[in-house]
Amino acid sequence: MSSFAIRRTLLAVVAATAACSALPAFASKDKPVIGFSIDDLRVERWARDRDYFIAAAKKLGAEVSVQSADGDSAKQANQIENLISQKVDAIVIVPKDGKALSPVIKEAKKAGIKVIAYDRLIASSDVDAYISFDNERVGEMQGAAILKAKPKGNYYVLGGSPDDNNAKLFKAGAMKVLEPAVKKGDIKILGTQDVKDWLPENALKIAENVLTQFQNKIDAFIAPNDGTAGGVIQALAAQKLAGKVPVSGQDAELAACKRVLAGTQTMTVYKSLNAIASNAAKLSVDLVKGNKVTFKAQKAEGGINQILLDPIALTKENMDILVKDNFYTKEQLGLK
Repeated sequence: MSSFAIRRTLLAVVAATAACSALPAFASKDKPVIGFSIDDLRVERWARDRDYFIAAAKKLGAEVSVQSADGDSAKQANQIENLISQKVDAIVIVPKDGKALSPVIKEAKKAGIKVIAYDRLIASSDVDAYISFDNERVGEMQGAAILKAKPKGNYYVLGGSPDDNNAKLFKAGAMKVLEPAVKKGDIKILGTQDVKDWLPENALKIAENVLTQFQNKIDAFIAPNDGTAGGVIQALAAQKLAGKVPVSGQDAELAACKRVLAGTQTMTVYKSLNAIASNAAKLSVDLVKGNKVTFKAQKAEGGINQILLDPIALTKENMDILVKDNFYTKEQLGLK
């Protein structure tokens, strides 16, 4: 082979190598690989999301690699870096702390990987889409249900974990509903406090201290989710006040639904996990394949395209919705 031919062959090899490195993350649009990075699979709710997401993705011809950070931001960042190195096509993230993930999300963007914030907003321009429920509406439902149960009296408002953007939305929605009653003097908000990491034991401690501080003269608690509601109700039960003081919640956890039916928790909010997981799987595949996606006209914070689904307020009266949606059986709920 002449030196010219050899040079030509070497140039061809270099060009081919460069072309390969410039390819998008996916090897085949027909079978994309999706990374699912979840804050903490020890929480009942996220394990359900995972199962629904995997099932929906498989129907669409996609593979899913699931990672659980066990409530550790640094661990989640490392896991996302690992997904990037695996050259997945999309990464769906339930963030522990969205701000802490900004550097790795930028890495994913540079690698041509689609990034979707799942249920919790990550306010970064490198995020391709955000899918969740209307979380301010969830807070409005919580506030309205407690106000209906106790139109007058002393309220205490618990917020979710301060590093979760949804917590701000839940509280904003609840306060939006409560403010007119505050201005009229019908209710008095004695204080507000966030529950670190959404942990029931943290909510229990807060509620115990609040009940002690105000000599049990609390007429209602706004609790941001079912886990924190459980902590509050445990504190109320110790003072023989469970069922006498309205408490809100959300997530339709089985224990919470049973408390609602028993009358110790006023309400919960059902957000169809099958709906959000299935829609998120479809969104991921559509973004990878370049299919058209319809987003809400109003963008989320940071100018991010968003899809928001509708939540449902649950009380004793409409708990059978969960049975109709195959979320729980009558036997699990104790319904006749």
